Amino acid sequence: MAKKERMSGNEAVSYAIKQVNPDVMPAFPITPSTEIPQIVSTYIANGEMDTEFIPVESEHSSMSATIGAQAAGARSLTATSSAGLALMWEELLLAASNRMPCALALVNRTLSGPININCDHSDGMGARDTGWIQIYAESNQEVYDNFIQAYPIAEDPRVHLPIMICQDGFITSHAVMNIELLEDKDVKDFVGEYQPEEFLLNPGKPVAVGPYSVSNYAMEAKKNQEIALKNSKEVILEVARKFEALSGRSYGLFEEYRTEDADYIMLIMGSAAGTAKQAVDDLRARGMRAGVIKLRVFRPFPADELAHALRNCKAVAIMDRTESYNGNGGPLGSEVTAGLYRNRVMITAVNYIYGLAGRDFTVEDVYSILEELEDAELNGKVVEQYQYVGLRK
Repeated sequence: MAKKERMSGNEAVSYAIKQVNPDVMPAFPITPSTEIPQIVSTYIANGEMDTEFIPVESEHSSMSATIGAQAAGARSLTATSSAGLALMWEELLLAASNRMPCALALVNRTLSGPININCDHSDGMGARDTGWIQIYAESNQEVYDNFIQAYPIAEDPRVHLPIMICQDGFITSHAVMNIELLEDKDVKDFVGEYQPEEFLLNPGKPVAVGPYSVSNYAMEAKKNQEIALKNSKEVILEVARKFEALSGRSYGLFEEYRTEDADYIMLIMGSAAGTAKQAVDDLRARGMRAGVIKLRVFRPFPADELAHALRNCKAVAIMDRTESYNGNGGPLGSEVTAGLYRNRVMITAVNYIYGLAGRDFTVEDVYSILEELEDAELNGKVVEQYQYVGLRK
């Protein structure tokens, strides 16, 4: 039976960690994810879970220890934000290439510089090509639900890859919302026990972890990693169906909101999807056929599925909460347009950069963007591709 509670996003993911009760959690504090190891260590101190908590000297060390524990056969995780994720960079690649199904609770915060502690997606997007599965949440409920689904996805033998469960710093991590919690036993049964086939402390079957790979083998290893990431798409959907049967809450690779007959769609990720949904409701009341696609799974990237979902609209606004510094747009802008082109879906697609370093993103901004797309389609207005939203003049 579900339990109704009020929690911040950090409290919600910490509660999910408590219910899963993993074996090892190394961690180093960094705003705005500090509360997660703080809350989890309190649960441990109070005897509510028996995870081995390891305080370390840096985020690089926390991921190193997570990999070491996972290699030894322990279900492991850590948590971080921003520069902490950047300091883990080398280890993120090792976790994925060594096929370690560990988890990372990422609280998205802008990367320096200039120094800023507020939300954007530059940390997660900076790690987009490290080989990790990445799942993003709109709300506190979603980050709780996503973490419960994390290990069944990562540990599936078709996958065996690390997974990041991401939420927006301060916007969800520190905001308190109503939430439904599952019973401890239901979570335990859903996640199950970790039973690795191969691990360092198995005396009957010694293995090497992270050996030097000569050229004759390294490329095949990378291809196998790519196949596993592709496999994870099917596993993510399978786990979501099982989770819906348990909780009544439905998840997919992305969520479509009022898109059935939409002419103008905003494609967005994270907490700002709620703002976009409210604006679409308002625009619908004014007669505009508008909709929202909220991307949940960024890695593996659902290019074909998104192209199919967008095929009947007239124009899409692709919203990036980070800057790629490539002179052409953001990560979503690049990947969505590539997917549209490869699927021969020739619609107007405009990339917008918004919300950097915590800049406000309002319903009025959504009105303006979708009305701009409508003006372009109906009146031939030329729309600037790759523009910043809410920039001070």
